[in-house]
Amino acid sequence: MSSDTSSPHGTHPRSTSAHGSSTHGSAARGSTAHRPALAEALTAGAVVLDGGMSNQLESAGHDLSDALWSARLLAEQPEAIAEAHLAYFEAGANVAITSSYQATFEGFAKRGIDREEAARLLTLSVELAQEAARQAAGKGARQPLWVAASVGPYGAMLADGSEYRGRYGLTVSELERFHRPRLEVLAAAGADVLALETVPDTEEAEALLRAVRGLGVPAWLSYSVAGEHTRAGQPLEEAFELAAEADEVIAVGVNCCAPGDVEGAVATAARVTGKPVVVYPNSGEAWDAEARAWNGRSTFAPEQVLAWRESGARLIGGCCRVGPDAVASIARTLTAA
Repeated sequence: MSSDTSSPHGTHPRSTSAHGSSTHGSAARGSTAHRPALAEALTAGAVVLDGGMSNQLESAGHDLSDALWSARLLAEQPEAIAEAHLAYFEAGANVAITSSYQATFEGFAKRGIDREEAARLLTLSVELAQEAARQAAGKGARQPLWVAASVGPYGAMLADGSEYRGRYGLTVSELERFHRPRLEVLAAAGADVLALETVPDTEEAEALLRAVRGLGVPAWLSYSVAGEHTRAGQPLEEAFELAAEADEVIAVGVNCCAPGDVEGAVATAARVTGKPVVVYPNSGEAWDAEARAWNGRSTFAPEQVLAWRESGARLIGGCCRVGPDAVASIARTLTAA
């Protein structure tokens, strides 16, 4: 993947509701006790997402050279994850995406962690983001704060880069059975929204859309893309159509792609679905999987978000290599415009 503008994987930064935040939303109290449901907020204007979890953890000195990536710290140093969330809230983010991207029952089992403990760690990923929101509110954060529970694709668990190719050789039903158990845990943990993110193809999207039915928590569906196609090669129009009639889905869009791929995807998602659009690209740098290093320069510019918003984006932030400073610039740009 030396020419890929996305992160490797298994090395994604995230690896750590029905509409309305109803009884699940317990992210923040204090100044945000009367925050609207996230779906309602998206009708009023743009909402700022956080940035990459792994780059924030690495900048604090944590070693993430592990198949579980950021999710390893759920068991070993959970306070580090809460601190990373807090940094993004203090930068002006409204939404923290949990460290559960690469957290799965199967992945934890490979490390000798049983299902009961794995469920506890998945729940903890939500609780850490909620605690960070409470701390931010206690420190005077005035923006409403929400928690999005990250649900990465099947390929993230494999940790071999297949999350950026899709086509795992599994049926839609098999993928649904893989995703449903952790979705149930994350929904029960009190997340405000489920972030079905970095989805590489339409088959996995279909499985995820089936798996979120009946959980009582809204979701967003976000593809990893290259140009006008999913990573598996399907046209984005076809990919977004899957979510157009899904009542559980409050936003559709793209993430962990090059910034240059965003604007066209936003316009397509808005036109096809009529829903608010979610976008959080990476920095635009290239990941060299063999050297395990980033190459090139960042092409992420906060002023780009104005064009994205004009095209229909309402949930806007960053992914790999986009840190608190960039998120603060996004927040200032959207507020000033």
